[in-house]
Amino acid sequence: MEGVLSVVAGLLIGSFLNVCVYRLPRDMSVTWPGSRCTTCGHAIAWYENVPVVSYLLMRARCRHCRAGIAWRYPAVEAVTAALFLLGYLTWGPSAGAVKFAVFAALLVGMIVSDLETRILPDEFTKGGMAAGFVASFLVPIPDSVMAVFLPGVDRRVSSLVEAGVAAGLASGALWGVGVVYSKLREKEGLGFGDVKMVAMMGAFLGLPATLAAVMFGCIAGSVLGLGYIWATKKDAATYELPFGSFLGAAAIVVGLTSEGMLHWYRGM
Repeated sequence: MEGVLSVVAGLLIGSFLNVCVYRLPRDMSVTWPGSRCTTCGHAIAWYENVPVVSYLLMRARCRHCRAGIAWRYPAVEAVTAALFLLGYLTWGPSAGAVKFAVFAALLVGMIVSDLETRILPDEFTKGGMAAGFVASFLVPIPDSVMAVFLPGVDRRVSSLVEAGVAAGLASGALWGVGVVYSKLREKEGLGFGDVKMVAMMGAFLGLPATLAAVMFGCIAGSVLGLGYIWATKKDAATYELPFGSFLGAAAIVVGLTSEGMLHWYRGM
């Protein structure tokens, strides 16, 4: 029963993420007005807005103007539901599963927003960082590094300290790389949104897992990004790579496999 509820929650949150992805980069309210067709502006009734199901029944078209509905809408809903279910299967009906669900939902929103607009809204990055600090206090980071340096300190407190250290160090290091790149190439190579996104990842994951996620994100961005540029014959010097999307995907994988990932990372 809990697994079914996690899927339903994921579908509903995914539907809300679609609203955020469309409206936040455009500085629009996510609460008013209600959902509308982006082509004709007609208000969408509740039965036209059932996650995934309505998209299939309406054959990916608005019931009023027959304009096509992007496949992104059911994809975000389905992916979010799948991640919520994976979180439940990994941690069971626990606070750890809820923490992962919040983390994954924020990352899905950022991944899609970066892919579509190359914008990482502050509501996801800064708001997510604040949520990460709260979550790391309520659900301590496993095997906190700071616990070694702060013996005898309450586990929640050491976890919160690690969240702050990870957010500061990881985002600061990435920002430094961006500054060096801009000085050498005389052009901006890294958006500040990516820096804030890494700080948010640090607040949730802690230092070792965040460094692992950044490493995997950089590798994926280099290999897949360059492969895409080559396949589509785009200009590598001017094409803006959605680096935040690669970071987000890596962070989801690391967050889902955090305990095993930490053992592997420390072994290196």
